[in-house]
Amino acid sequence: MNTIKKLIFAIAMLILPLAANADGHGTKKDIVDTAIANGSFTTLVTAVKAAGLVDTLKGKGPFTVFAPTDDAFSKLPKGTIDSLLKPENKSKLVAILTHHVISGVVPSADVVSKKLSPKTVNGSSLSIDGTMGVMVSGAKVIAADVKASNGIIHVIDKVLLP
Repeated sequence: MNTIKKLIFAIAMLILPLAANADGHGTKKDIVDTAIANGSFTTLVTAVKAAGLVDTLKGKGPFTVFAPTDDAFSKLPKGTIDSLLKPENKSKLVAILTHHVISGVVPSADVVSKKLSPKTVNGSSLSIDGTMGVMVSGAKVIAADVKASNGIIHVIDKVLLP
């Protein structure tokens, strides 16, 4: 009986890591759940909810999200966030948030020593400069390649305005 338990335990130890990586990205959390779990993106998550973009960012993707931290949002002029969260400003909020998202996965390795101008999902362009660190339209990437089941997150220190 003891041998059977050991065999079951050994099989479980082999299968569990495979199940954890079943989505191909090493995580089961989508972009929204990854941001929530991190704890540094409460303002971003609140804004995504107010803009009605949760289902989109939980969708299949893949997406690359340049995610401003709570500290980045705090650098906006006083009252900006409260104003954007009002229902009458939803279209402005959607435009700002979708300016932070690119369709497809763009890992940091793809921008090292390069300058790119990818289109965001709102149709505007970003200026990515990977020649000395990585800057995205004036924002510094402070953490790169945070993997999610439906894409990748790069943490930035500034809110990008279209």
